[in-house]
Amino acid sequence: MAISPSSSLTNVSFSPWDMFLNAGPVVRCVMILLALASVLTWTVFIAKSVELVRLRSKLGKAERALEEAGTLDLGEEHTRGAGIAHTLVMAAETERVRSQDIPEDRDGLKERIVLHLERLEAAEGRRLMRGTGLLATIGATSPFIGLFGTVWGIMTSFTGIAASKATSLAVVAPGIAEALLATALGLVAAIPAVVIYNHLARQSAACRAQVADLTSLVMRLVSRDLGRMQAQGETGQVVRLDVSRMVGE
Repeated sequence: MAISPSSSLTNVSFSPWDMFLNAGPVVRCVMILLALASVLTWTVFIAKSVELVRLRSKLGKAERALEEAGTLDLGEEHTRGAGIAHTLVMAAETERVRSQDIPEDRDGLKERIVLHLERLEAAEGRRLMRGTGLLATIGATSPFIGLFGTVWGIMTSFTGIAASKATSLAVVAPGIAEALLATALGLVAAIPAVVIYNHLARQSAACRAQVADLTSLVMRLVSRDLGRMQAQGETGQVVRLDVSRMVGE
């Protein structure tokens, strides 16, 4: 009794797991690679989301601490253990100490501090984006990797058709379905990677804006301290002039 193509198809399982097991070695390797890329995408998403949430909370506390500080020394005390905020304050304080042998150079001191803080701010921005480049790579390459698996699977199917000299749907359908599963997995890996990358980029941009605000607050404390030093110097000079005038009389 001949078996019709439709009855043959009923004996073939088209569940994703069965199609994976029945796929050729190349297509199976492509599917495994795409599954690993998807797992990696969600791992980066969870890790970076936790990191950015904690960082934004820490930056907010540091910003409030610098707002309340009246001097750079108080800012250093209030931001201890606050990560990048304390690093910015210490950089400004270190440059101020190193420039003590250069009198009457307040503008130059401000410029040197700004350059140092800008470098630290840029380094923090690069650190925030660490790991997200992998998401961009997965989002850009996964569809093409899946397409490669599909093309290879279809080539294998047609080769099998030519070898068996059978053109029924029962022979063609399983191989094509297994091949198309690779394309589906490529899209499953690529779409979340692109969406998550854009989300993390926005969150990182918000953190960079907070770091820029911290830089401005540190420079305000520096300017305030330099203004006090200038006022104290002018007051001392006036006192010395008055004393010398009294001695002369």
